[in-house]
Amino acid sequence: MSVRYFAALLLAVFGATAHAQGFAGMGTSADGYALPQPGTEFAFPADHGAHEDFRIEWWYLTANLRDQGGTDYGLQWTLFRSALSPESNEDWQSNQFWMGHAAITTPDAHFSTERFARGGIGQAGVTAEPFTAWIDDWQMTGIETGRLTTTGPNFAYDMEISAQGPFVPQGESGYSVKSEAGQASHYYSQPFYRIAGTLTLPDGPVEVEGQAWLDREWSSQPLSEDQTGWDWVSLHLDTGEKLMGYRLRSSIDPPYTVATWITPDGTPEPYPAGALTMTPTATSDVDGRAVPTTWRLQLSGKNLDISAAALNPQAWMDTAVSYWEGPVKVTGSHPGIGYLEMTGYD
Repeated sequence: MSVRYFAALLLAVFGATAHAQGFAGMGTSADGYALPQPGTEFAFPADHGAHEDFRIEWWYLTANLRDQGGTDYGLQWTLFRSALSPESNEDWQSNQFWMGHAAITTPDAHFSTERFARGGIGQAGVTAEPFTAWIDDWQMTGIETGRLTTTGPNFAYDMEISAQGPFVPQGESGYSVKSEAGQASHYYSQPFYRIAGTLTLPDGPVEVEGQAWLDREWSSQPLSEDQTGWDWVSLHLDTGEKLMGYRLRSSIDPPYTVATWITPDGTPEPYPAGALTMTPTATSDVDGRAVPTTWRLQLSGKNLDISAAALNPQAWMDTAVSYWEGPVKVTGSHPGIGYLEMTGYD
């Protein structure tokens, strides 16, 4: 399926609001689909797999890497599932569409590519046990320890991952509220991966190692109609703590911010809406777009006051649904590294 056809399909099915928000159907009606429920407990390994009664879901891995010479890199591997209707159909009539995004970011370049697939014919999917997520020849096999592979037109990678800590629920025991109106998702992370392997770039292979973060999220209407995009960070702090935070922008209301502080042993400390302050402090021209690529983050409960600056301000994902995604360096009260994603700036 061509990129243009898939983008046109998203617009036809979900409308311009969904495209502006950065993904299919995130602020449109959820009639007929399952909805997240507070108090739902995660059940592993089943919840590592697909939840096809919900409209949208993703397996989203980012990594901060470094080679032996001290050069920093970023890596992204993402599989998205979207249901085009609540009905369950099989084979070529399947209502499940799959999209894969992959990228490598260097200080001087950003390489990205995407894949599309129809569900029900084996081209893409996720099995919970043993865990395998795939689209064409891209694969993530194993979720405690495993392998991550991707090939693109001008890059590839082959990485080994190993979890050094527990899976972490986001929000209230995995129920993550996204707006004052109460839209929500089921959301957990694995922020404790060690990762190592080979990046294949136009100049040749590079051996790297570092830290990776997996986000798992599923919902049917995680945004309200007035929300126009988000700014999200996942941070590995030098002290061993982790921070997940995001700012959901609205066309009519102030941004809605959420944060979870994660201790080195994996204990989550969710903060109420508004506790995290995210302020853009510098923008970059990215192909004519003004994109904020340096941020000040403040979390008073932890005396956190930091700056997160892009390794490469030009890390634009020029995909059917485009957005900015890349590694950041963190300075200030709690130095570290991490990843930044921003949607709705196109």
